[in-house]
Amino acid sequence: MFKILIGVVVVTIAVIAAFVMIDPKSQVQSAGTVTEVANTFTVAIEGEVYKTGNFTMKDGSTMIDLIETAGGTTVNADSRAYYDEALLTKGMTYYIASRYDTSDVCSVSEVSKVNINIDDAETLATVSGITSTIANSIITYRETNGIFATLEELMEVYGIGNATYRKIRNYVILHA
Repeated sequence: MFKILIGVVVVTIAVIAAFVMIDPKSQVQSAGTVTEVANTFTVAIEGEVYKTGNFTMKDGSTMIDLIETAGGTTVNADSRAYYDEALLTKGMTYYIASRYDTSDVCSVSEVSKVNINIDDAETLATVSGITSTIANSIITYRETNGIFATLEELMEVYGIGNATYRKIRNYVILHA
């Protein structure tokens, strides 16, 4: 019995050594879990991509890197709602909007959208969920901070929380 126990311990140590040799950047902690690889972070993507969910990205990754990792965009994706070169932020969930009404399966007409980087307050307020106060806050934010690089930046605007963001994200774009 003692020989079997020694054999199991030796095989376990050999397997751990083999895994460390395969991926030398990983480190085994005392609990036996693998730590996160240096210079990486996790982000999530949802919407019009083939694989939604959480992905581990390298520092300096851009939106196009995340989209490619998620298998690319679907044919319904609205490329005006993201910038390929936008830098990703650790822990964020990014959304790829649809060009078409997602509540109507057979819809072939595009959703009417406003451009949060150039439209005036009156035009922005045509979107359900964007009041005149929020429209003015969007304009103030972009004048102070520059253009919006991602739709998710809308949540930094005074008056836009998670619920409002989710309500309006299909009706705004970043560029023509």
